[in-house]
Amino acid sequence: MDRNGRTGSDRGGYRPLVSPFIIGLVAISAVLHVAWNVRLKTAGDALRAATIGMLAAGVVIVPTGLAAWWIGGAHPLPVDGLALGVGSGVVEAAYFVFLAAAYRRGDLSVVYPLARGTAPLLAVLIGVGALGERLGVAGSLGVLGLLLGFLWLQRPWRALALARRGARGGAARRSVRDSPVVFALMTGVTIAAYTTIDRLGTRLIDPVPYAAILWATCSAVLVAWVALVAGGDLFRDGREEARRAAVGGWLTLAAYLGILGALSVAPLSGVAPLRESATVFAAAWGSVKMGEAADRAEVGRRVGASALIVGGALLLALGG
Repeated sequence: MDRNGRTGSDRGGYRPLVSPFIIGLVAISAVLHVAWNVRLKTAGDALRAATIGMLAAGVVIVPTGLAAWWIGGAHPLPVDGLALGVGSGVVEAAYFVFLAAAYRRGDLSVVYPLARGTAPLLAVLIGVGALGERLGVAGSLGVLGLLLGFLWLQRPWRALALARRGARGGAARRSVRDSPVVFALMTGVTIAAYTTIDRLGTRLIDPVPYAAILWATCSAVLVAWVALVAGGDLFRDGREEARRAAVGGWLTLAAYLGILGALSVAPLSGVAPLRESATVFAAAWGSVKMGEAADRAEVGRRVGASALIVGGALLLALGG
């Protein structure tokens, strides 16, 4: 197997190689990621909680990354790998800004599947268009499943109808500004962007030192954003909220290390869609446990649409 996750028999034509171990690793990471998002959604201020969580996790990962680099021989890190790590950190900071804005406006059971479902579609387009990966019949069906799940979950035709009816007096503009959809979609764009960057960066730098680079960058950008744009006072929501945010940060650190490890040996179009497997869990948790759905029919729609998204993601990961 080479570092692109291909054996000698399939280097001539692309076929995703996602082992059971990688599937399990990504699935565990996905569940941890949902737990982190539940904490963000229920926090007093999701952006401040994200910033505290990233700082808490940075206290662990930055020295660990330095130690791993030192133990590995302290070889000079490639400039392009460093640039990718810093770039990923900046993009991930933007991800938290958009995600916090979406959670202020919408439900976990809608925002999470919408953001996570958008990302694999974009990631596959990047993988196919820029990285030379190809999709087979199953992968194409997976793309179709993702699209259908996305449409069923969000039902954009209803939003368009409302926008047309409220077009006078700037109501349409306010509707877009106050809707979680735009921010969830932008979150999906950043997910696809940093996943692609990480796919390249972990080929150049080992995952743990690479994670330290992007984590330090993301934390610094978030602290600066809160101080300069969001009004400062990072710990204004109290000690208990800060503690919950710190625990959430450690959860997302464990999840992210799992994903980076998978990206270092498996193809982007396999890992990126498979990590969305927690979408159904997030939809069910938000709809039922958090009372976001109005009735059983709405629960069924949100969970069913998310299951369709996951089905499409699994087709992409296992047979793309």
